[in-house]
Formats: sequence, C-alpha cells, structure tokens
Amino acid sequence: MSMFKKLLASVGIGSAQVDARLSKDSFVPGEMVQGEVYVTGGDIAQDIDEIYMYVVTHYERERDDNKTKEECILVKHRVCERFTLASKEQKVIPFSLQLPYATPLTMGRQPVYLRTGLDIKNAVDPGDSDFIEVRLHPMMAKVLDAVHDCGFQLFKVDCEYNRHLGRPYPFVQEFEFRPTGRYRHQLEELEVIFFLKEDELEVYLEIDKRARGFMGALEEAFHLDERYARFHLTAADRNRSIYEISELIDRLILQSITRTR
Repeated sequence: MSMFKKLLASVGIGSAQVDARLSKDSFVPGEMVQGEVYVTGGDIAQDIDEIYMYVVTHYERERDDNKTKEECILVKHRVCERFTLASKEQKVIPFSLQLPYATPLTMGRQPVYLRTGLDIKNAVDPGDSDFIEVRLHPMMAKVLDAVHDCGFQLFKVDCEYNRHLGRPYPFVQEFEFRPTGRYRHQLEELEVIFFLKEDELEVYLEIDKRARGFMGALEEAFHLDERYARFHLTAADRNRSIYEISELIDRLILQSITRTR
C-alpha cells in the first residue's frame, strides 16, 4: 500500500497541498506583500525541497502580424528551504516580499497574480494562484488626472512588448488617451508610460499626430509622426497641484507639435 501511495503522490494524487493566504489583496507598486503559507501533508511523508513564490503577469507581443500573450515572472521569492512534511501534518509559514515598482496596474483585464508552489523531487509540484489588485500609485494618479484635465480621455490600458523602453522587463504598460479638447484636430492619440522608483516617477508621453495629406500619411506609415517627451516627478513634487502638472504636459505637447510642423 505504501508503494502505491507513493506512486499516486508522484502524479499529484494524495500529495501535499499548499495554500497562500494574503493579509490583503490590494496593493500599490513597491508595497510589501505579506501573509502565510499553509502546507498540508498528503497520504505519505514527503520531502519539500522549497516553497517558492512568483509574482506573474502577461503582456502582448506581435509576431508575423499576430498578437500572442506571453508570461512574465516579475519576481521570484523563496519562502523556506528543505524540510520533511509528515502525512497529514500542517505547517503555517509566514512570508513577506516586495512588489516590484515596475509591476503593472490591474486596470482593464491586466492580470497580476501570486503563484505559490512546493518543489517536490520526482513528483508533480502542488501549486496555488492568488490574483491581486495593483492600484495607481498616488503620483501616477496625479499625472493621469492632469492628462484628463488637458482634454484627453483614457480609452485603453495594456502591456505590450517593447525592447527599447522595457525595463527591467521586456514590456511596458501603455495608457492610451484620445483627445476630446483642443488637441482633437492635431493629435491622433497620446500614450503615457510610467517608470516608477522609490521616490521618483519618470513619465514618457508618446505624442501621435494626425496625418495630414500625402506627407502626413508617409510620416504615419514610418511612425515618424510619433514623438516622445518626458518629465520627472520626485518626492518633493507630491504637493504639486494637478493644474501645475497639466500645464507642464500642455507645454510638452505644444513643443512637440511646433517642432514637427
């Protein structure tokens, strides 16, 4: 019977189980994720090589005119090292890991989840996945409010492969806006990309002009109509008003439009 139970456990039947329980499920980038991992023994004693946690998300990548979703592990965290789990034994192990500052926000249908697993030699690794909410950092929220005050409406948020701007991951999260105010006859759209650090937010604005006539269409075909502008906010800028930031964004847009006329 013991050998039969070992065989079943090796394919995941009657094996140990793992369940991560978070102290909360809503975070901002850079925040600590804390909780406990509950490990319950199966029908036989098993050697657990380690308990691991991954913070995982997805991004889109275009290949041969087809878009595919690719997985990205944002961070790997080892909860504990090797131990032996007796049959039906339960262990509760606390954990704490920092959410990377580059974690995408879970706006739209963008998933971010915590994948917890047991590494068991010669057996299927038991696992558990917990989706989390990743909210706007206060400085990000202030920038998006300022863009809205400049006369733009948010219409799409997604993560896309970008080998030039992606750091430290191969993608960026793009916030795409359409002009509804005074720029609606000059711009096709405005894309905002954030690079958050502990006390600093770098903001890229991708300014996409409307094509006008033959030369405009030619520029658009070769992506020459897209222009980047950028600015930084630091901890000292936390008290800057949305109005001040919207004035800064207006100046950058007008400079880009003037440069490319």
